[in-house]
Amino acid sequence: MLNMHEIQEIIKLIDQSSIEEFTYEANGTAISLKKSVTPQLRVNDIKSQIQPNIEQQSEPDKLSEEKVEKPIPQEKAKTAYDHEIVSPMVGTFYAAPSPEKESFVTVGSKVEESTVVCIVEAMKLFNEIEAEVCGEIVEILVENGQLVEYGQPLFRVSTK
Repeated sequence: MLNMHEIQEIIKLIDQSSIEEFTYEANGTAISLKKSVTPQLRVNDIKSQIQPNIEQQSEPDKLSEEKVEKPIPQEKAKTAYDHEIVSPMVGTFYAAPSPEKESFVTVGSKVEESTVVCIVEAMKLFNEIEAEVCGEIVEILVENGQLVEYGQPLFRVSTK
């Protein structure tokens, strides 16, 4: 039987490959993984698609210039971060060890590399997620009980 670390490694390998579906069976236990086949555009993809159109215009669009020159909103300035803690697997996010207990971390919490910041439940296994960096939690990006995807950002951390 595969342990959780081996399953996480398989997920990473499949995520980085062109394989869309994977099934592993051993000793009466089966693991089946499927990738989403819906193409997702990234910000850089969108910029590369838009940029040629902007350069072809003979006169800049005033509306576009106004959008580019707008200052960063104050809310964004408060959440300066240089690291994101991401989900290592697909599962359900839990902010606390149990419903009666307080959250592992809140905005403003100081964390070290081994600090448990949340639990992600996958296939009835509760996996403690560690910060992996020293710093301060500046933003929590998911709600308690929310389903999360592999690689989805959960927390933003300022390590400065």
